[in-house]
Amino acid sequence: MNQLDASQEEEPAEHLRFWDYLSKLEQATEADEVDVVSEVLTDPDRTMAQSAVLRHLDRRAAELHCGPAYEPWAEKMTQATTHYPFLTRRLREWSLFRAITLQRPWRPDALLDSSDWLQLKTAEASNAAALEILTDSGRTKRIRNTARINLKQQSRR
Repeated sequence: MNQLDASQEEEPAEHLRFWDYLSKLEQATEADEVDVVSEVLTDPDRTMAQSAVLRHLDRRAAELHCGPAYEPWAEKMTQATTHYPFLTRRLREWSLFRAITLQRPWRPDALLDSSDWLQLKTAEASNAAALEILTDSGRTKRIRNTARINLKQQSRR
């Protein structure tokens, strides 16, 4: 038995399934993406399955959020994840990030009520109005400092 075989034997089954799911999700076509997401979410290890889908959603949303393909994709993914509150919240937050990034209408209270993840993501790269809100009212010191630094950098340009 070589070293690779030994390490695979020691790897827990859910870890192997996780990496297999990530590969399947990455290779999914637009036509079968919903089916693959739904299949992954049937795994008995709900936490692992949702983690794999979350990575997929983040990867795809990062690719699509600035373009017109985002909205129909997000709608399909929201339907596929409707019974998974954390995943649907992440999709809502990506939609808010999209609105902020593209300078479309958004509500400041929605940003302030959002997760630390979205507040930090917004503080790292966003418009001045969002940065001002986060400089004053971001949930954590890291978020407030990041927003403050990026707001100063924007004002120097």
